[in-house]
Amino acid sequence: MAVRRSLILSLALGPLLAACDKAALPGLGAPSKPSFKAIDITGADYAQGLELSDPSGKRRTLAEFKGKVVVVFFGFTHCPDVCPTTLVELSAVKKQLGADGERVQVVFVTVDPERDTPELLKAYVENFDKGFVALRGTPEETRAVAKHFKVFYNKVPGKTETSYTVDHTAGSYVFDTAGRIRLFTRHGSGTEALAHDLRILLAEKPA
Repeated sequence: MAVRRSLILSLALGPLLAACDKAALPGLGAPSKPSFKAIDITGADYAQGLELSDPSGKRRTLAEFKGKVVVVFFGFTHCPDVCPTTLVELSAVKKQLGADGERVQVVFVTVDPERDTPELLKAYVENFDKGFVALRGTPEETRAVAKHFKVFYNKVPGKTETSYTVDHTAGSYVFDTAGRIRLFTRHGSGTEALAHDLRILLAEKPA
């Protein structure tokens, strides 16, 4: 009788268990897809990485930050609103995460290398957080990196030759601890939403 019950149970569960490779079943150990607040771009074929110089002239890549969640933001030091508010929020999120905040790396890429000298960039980002990294390229490198990240930027003339501003994409790109692009977070989403998403990425097991 016990053998028959086992056979019936096996036949009943067979199709269900066969589907486990495609869909997560509660209690059967298959992980569900993370529920992010930002736009999930996992698997995107762009924003795969970059190589630019920091204020000391050292060439930096995102690969050196493996083990950390990396947030990449494109902006410029003369930005009147979006850039400073974004960096303030990122600094606040790091503090919100407590000890885990040390595992978050913010990378600021200037889209205005003409005015953003290495000295100015260093002072600018460190005003928000000593651990933030600023990167700068030649105009050609900047265009290439922005294109690869699908970042828009355009110089808008001012009253004088040097008083121009720059329109640019206002969101940030987020990479997981394995260095894979995962999220695009819009400007103004708030610290709670970003902290929520970073906690998920920080809790993931390394690939």
